[in-house]
Amino acid sequence: MTYAQAVIIAIVEGITEFLPISSTGHMIIAETILGINIDEFTKAFTVNIQFGAILSVIVLYWKRFLQSWTFYQKLFVAFIPAAVIGFLASDFIDTLLNNVIVVAITMLIGGILLLFVDNWFNKPKEDQEITYLSAFKIGFWQCIAMIPGVSRSAASIIGGMQQKLTRTNAAEFSFFLAVPTMAAASAYKLLKDYKHFNSDNLGILAVGNIVAFVVAMIAIKTFITFLQKHGFRLFGWYRIIVGAIILLLFAFGVDLKFAG
Repeated sequence: MTYAQAVIIAIVEGITEFLPISSTGHMIIAETILGINIDEFTKAFTVNIQFGAILSVIVLYWKRFLQSWTFYQKLFVAFIPAAVIGFLASDFIDTLLNNVIVVAITMLIGGILLLFVDNWFNKPKEDQEITYLSAFKIGFWQCIAMIPGVSRSAASIIGGMQQKLTRTNAAEFSFFLAVPTMAAASAYKLLKDYKHFNSDNLGILAVGNIVAFVVAMIAIKTFITFLQKHGFRLFGWYRIIVGAIILLLFAFGVDLKFAG
């Protein structure tokens, strides 16, 4: 992976991490288009670049992270399902990280579901608070996104809306939940694959995280405004189009497998 390729992947990560369109899926697609060799460093880069996106949430919402210990307790409860399932299924998840067809199918199915989400959960309670039980349930919704192409943001936001949260409150809790979830995933991947890092590619990883941080800050602010006004339908159609294009390319014999 070159620095230029890392910047492109970082931009993709920053834009898509908090949108309901799957950041991992888009990075896999981008890596395929760029012809990046999928070695162990590339897989680790795809996960560890999330540190930059995490920092953007902390910077934008720093006051919320100082409000109370209850805030952290609820985040921890919501994080438990992903911690347990992610640890047990780590190797299986890794096998899916180089399969663009899995991404295409989940993009398509997820897009269809997003077309109807606003109608399914259209009676939120403005004053609805997140309880420990509702946080735990949202945490289980988030686990669906362990399949590449299933958006973590979409899964957790829908989980929040299912618990009667408004779209904005559900989205913000999804952002907060991303911090422990992505930090744990990134740290685990870093510890597991530290042997694949060296003086050359550490610079690539640093640049990627800086770019992801800046782009993610812009994306979060834009997404909240858009979501309040328009809901999920546009994201649904986008996912359907992207998934359908990839499947059509595959059907016509275009080689969509990674080099590696």
